[in-house]
Amino acid sequence: MDEGRVISPCCFLVFKRKAAVTSFFAEAVFFLPIARAIVEQNEHPDTDLKIVGLLNFYFIHKEGMIGVNTITFDNSKPFDIVCSGRIAVDFNPVDLNQPLEDCTTFKKYLGGSPANIAVGMARLGKKVGFIGKVSKDQMGIFVTKFFQKEGIDTSQVCEATQGEFIGLTYTEILSPTESSILMNRNFAADLSLTVDEVSEEYIQQAKMFLISGTALAASPSREAMLLGLRYAKKHNVPVVFVLDYRGYTWKSKEEVSLYYSLVAEHSDILIGSRTEFDLMEETLFQDHDDKKSANYWLGKGNQIVVITHGKDGSTAYTRNGESFSIKPFPVKSLKGFGGGDGYTSAFLYGLTEGWDIIDCLEFGSASAAMLIASHACSQDMPSADEVKAFIKRKKEEFGEMIARV
Repeated sequence: MDEGRVISPCCFLVFKRKAAVTSFFAEAVFFLPIARAIVEQNEHPDTDLKIVGLLNFYFIHKEGMIGVNTITFDNSKPFDIVCSGRIAVDFNPVDLNQPLEDCTTFKKYLGGSPANIAVGMARLGKKVGFIGKVSKDQMGIFVTKFFQKEGIDTSQVCEATQGEFIGLTYTEILSPTESSILMNRNFAADLSLTVDEVSEEYIQQAKMFLISGTALAASPSREAMLLGLRYAKKHNVPVVFVLDYRGYTWKSKEEVSLYYSLVAEHSDILIGSRTEFDLMEETLFQDHDDKKSANYWLGKGNQIVVITHGKDGSTAYTRNGESFSIKPFPVKSLKGFGGGDGYTSAFLYGLTEGWDIIDCLEFGSASAAMLIASHACSQDMPSADEVKAFIKRKKEEFGEMIARV
């Protein structure tokens, strides 16, 4: 920042170096709203984001909580994470490399992005809870038992009472790089979750609360998620918003943009693909690019924004104005889906462990690589030791910087 630079009509700050920022920490309560307003107005976004990041650093340490860059978790809470939203059943073909209509044999797995992330976090050794709804039949029993076997608390997973079905997903694996998904989302049990089935006390017990974009696709689930968001913010529980767009049940791009942006404006960690960010920003601005998206959502209050690009890697942007990128680990892939949920669970695991952002990204990239090389998603989620061993092997084979940009 230039010496004597005016950042607001009502105040200006003089800096010779970053260390000088400590001289005005006592006035941080006054300056923080001003800095945030500047960011929202898109005035000098790069420098002003650094101001907001430094002010947040003050609050993190002032509260005496364990900080992870610009995100903090209250380690007195019993749940490391409470996930919410879609619980489904996946049918992956055993008949590989042929069209779905020609497949005759399938394996059944628990599915749904938030459900997979919950399993991933549990496999990594974290205490996980879930808020959701399943069908009152054998499929509902199957997914609930799977959760319980993984040590996931199911006290807030309720049964549908109006004959709703669990969402079914049929995957097509044409080649290691060409896959597609066919979903049955009509009358889905998870979308029938009501506000009465979202517990404020339960969310209050979490170190973080995860919302999936598919849960916003229809009422009454979208209202239930918005209430969960309100409870989380009320009790200072960091909110993770995983965009997880699926075209089924949405009525228009404008509807997606409206509800996605409504949640993203109040989340703390925002994770999605470039395509998903484009959908969310459809009604907000044009000429989408990663830096513009990151600055916008960081300016709205998010602490970390992660934008993924599939085989081209991903980048995490933080409130202190920094960015960190990672590439995929080289593997012989079996399918072109399933890696994202492993990526997210491993990335969040790293955050809860207090790791640097780049190490969280590397851990996430490794987990994603392991999953695209396997037949299942939830069933094949790795343990922390397995991910660490995978990274060690790849670095020994390809070099220390194999995935780092």
